[in-house]
Amino acid sequence: MSQKYCLCLVALLFLRPVLAQDSSSPSSGFSVNRVEPPSWWIASKTTPIRLLISGQGLTDKLTLSADREGLVFTNLSASQNGHYLFADLHIAPDCRPGPVMIELTRNPVNSPSIKTQFSWDVLEYPWVEPAGFGPEDFIYFLMPDRFCDSDPANNRPTKSLDIYDRKKSRFYHGGDIQGITSKLDYIQSLGATAIWTTPIYDNNDAPDLKEMHPEPGGTEPVPTTGYHGYGAIDLYRVDEHFGTIEDLKAFIDQAHRRGMKVIQDQVANHTGPYHVWVQDPPTPTWWNGTAQSHLKNNWQKWTAMNPRAAYQTQQLNLEGWFGDVLPDLNQDDPEVAKYLIQHSIWWLGVAGFDAIRMDTLPHVPRLFWQQWGSAVKREFPKTKILGELYDQDPVLVAYYQGGRAGHDGIDTNIDTLFDFGLFTPIRNVFAKGKSIREVHQMFARDWLYVDPNRLATFIGVHDMPRFMHEKGASIDGLKSAMTLMMTSRGTPILYYGDELAMPGGEDPDNRRDFPGGFPGDSRNAFEDAGRQPNERAVWNHIAKLGSLRKAYGALSTGKSLDLVDAEQHYAYARISDQHTLVIALNNDTQAATIELDPSVLPCKSLTKGWSFQCDDLLGSNNVLRVERESKIPIATVTLPARSSAVFLLPE
Repeated sequence: MSQKYCLCLVALLFLRPVLAQDSSSPSSGFSVNRVEPPSWWIASKTTPIRLLISGQGLTDKLTLSADREGLVFTNLSASQNGHYLFADLHIAPDCRPGPVMIELTRNPVNSPSIKTQFSWDVLEYPWVEPAGFGPEDFIYFLMPDRFCDSDPANNRPTKSLDIYDRKKSRFYHGGDIQGITSKLDYIQSLGATAIWTTPIYDNNDAPDLKEMHPEPGGTEPVPTTGYHGYGAIDLYRVDEHFGTIEDLKAFIDQAHRRGMKVIQDQVANHTGPYHVWVQDPPTPTWWNGTAQSHLKNNWQKWTAMNPRAAYQTQQLNLEGWFGDVLPDLNQDDPEVAKYLIQHSIWWLGVAGFDAIRMDTLPHVPRLFWQQWGSAVKREFPKTKILGELYDQDPVLVAYYQGGRAGHDGIDTNIDTLFDFGLFTPIRNVFAKGKSIREVHQMFARDWLYVDPNRLATFIGVHDMPRFMHEKGASIDGLKSAMTLMMTSRGTPILYYGDELAMPGGEDPDNRRDFPGGFPGDSRNAFEDAGRQPNERAVWNHIAKLGSLRKAYGALSTGKSLDLVDAEQHYAYARISDQHTLVIALNNDTQAATIELDPSVLPCKSLTKGWSFQCDDLLGSNNVLRVERESKIPIATVTLPARSSAVFLLPE
């Protein structure tokens, strides 16, 4: 590791005030206990940095200075109760990197000066900038707590002793960042090129008594925890159950050395209900409402795109507290907006993430996304943003994709979104056995999007029952669903455990521990020998599809061309300058022969009038035969029930 890299990694997440000899005593009420962000880098395009200083007795009459040339403080603003002080920090391009001491001085009339200090870090510009992701990638999605426990020492940390218990479905189970690092070989063996995890933010240190649910099969509500990461109490700190920021940087560095990308799950809509701000906000308008009096979210996301809507029809969706529990941040407050923008950029620059998955997109004003996305891209142009909009209406999903303005004149600057429009047909068709035309009909709506190739496709994530929980789901249906997802336009996402056909109903059953990732597990499904026959069949199928995506770029970035649209049969081609592949699916309950006209495909063997046959790249005995009847070529393939095949046409 280079000396330059070492310097870049210096970042203090716990800021304790370092008091000068003449600083005030506790009785003076003048102190600093936290500064956010805890560091920043020179030559940043985000300037000035807006510091949020927390403490006691803070006022805008203080003077801020640093023991380093090139640091200037302006535009101070304090909360009425003296607990928060905002200040703009200007970092000169030639400022010397390293730890600095920042001094706050109060000059009372006819009294000696009162001073206090805190340490802060000036960083070098990040030596590796975010790389983003795209259709050429294959994303493996996991929940750190439920994947692999590599460091049992962090299961019961001193600051949060009572929230680890593998017997309780909503408590911490022990998975950590070191566990993810230890399984990079496994993830990469599936063909994955990127990893997305649920948030690693610090969550509450005690059982959650505000959001209580019965254990599966029970009726009595019991406390929960923030093992999932979406209830932050500190947006600049890694949760102690997952490890440290050094563990995080080591994980990302190891992934990058393998050519893999890492996507951070961020939240700008809300924090957890135990964040210190809930009872003591930095500004009067920090929240939409208060803990005692607030609106409840009504989930009516479509109101955001209604050109006839008065704000009162949108207010509950935008200002309501998520689940009536999670405090709703007010992005219309300039200080909130600046804080959230900086927090997003800081993680990219300091930890080294390549992209952002942004939670709860439609519950935040669109104007903020325009401002936020623009600021993130200004600092790191290559990064990508994946937005979550949990709605199956492709019109609404398309309305949030960046690249054009909506009727409100706003371009969200969100690169891509989850393809919830396609998700529903995938479940209906391949799990429930409905007509495969549902898939074709959804692809027919691709014209709605600025770029449908940038959508993120999936068969399930952590917010719904798993594929195998659907009534009628089968191993064959799961394999066909994966074939469609891995060979169609978009960036495929695989939820951990789906490669094993893992069952799971509603939350938390859909978040089971990965078998073999935890001490005492009866088997290790990270290894082939530890997989059951059905698990092995699905795992091998997905790994084969992963290798095909790497071998044939047409499957990820090629042109899509539909060839057959029947009640339970579907065929399409993916075409690039180098290759033409045909994908065929039979969703029927009996074998079927699919016939198609290949004359529209750019294949030299066709133009030369040859007859030929192609073997199934997935390894089955399926064969695509192309024969000529007079001047018209005919291609046929016979597929078993509930199966799929991939064929490479000869050049």
